[in-house]
This record gives sequence, structure tokens and C-alpha cells, in this order.
Amino acid sequence: MKNKYNLNDIVEMKKPHACQTNKWQITRLGVDIKIKCINCNREIMMDRLEFEKKLKKIIGGNNE
Repeated sequence: MKNKYNLNDIVEMKKPHACQTNKWQITRLGVDIKIKCINCNREIMMDRLEFEKKLKKIIGGNNE
């Protein structure tokens, strides 16, 4: 998936988190990507290839 995503963008993942939401905010970009759950504020880090496999769509920017 060759979509362009930026820092603080809201993304939707294929599988929901344990708190039953699948919306995440990107908090760090690089070789690894760190995302934060919108509902419960848990943060996870995964490599870029794994992130792109699990990404469903980019919802929009959240410029805080």
C-alpha cells in the first residue's frame, strides 16, 4: 500500500484493538512507526512493512 501518511494522521487498521476501536493516531514516523489508540491511549510500535500490511485506510489529519 503506497499511501502517504504523516505525523498525527488518524488511520484505520484492519483488526480492532482490545478496546473495540480500530482508529489510531500516528505519533512517530521513521523505520518504525508508533501509533496511539484513539479510545484508550495505548501506544504500540511496529516496523513500516508490518504497519502497511495492517493499514486499512487513512482517515485524515489531526494537526495538534
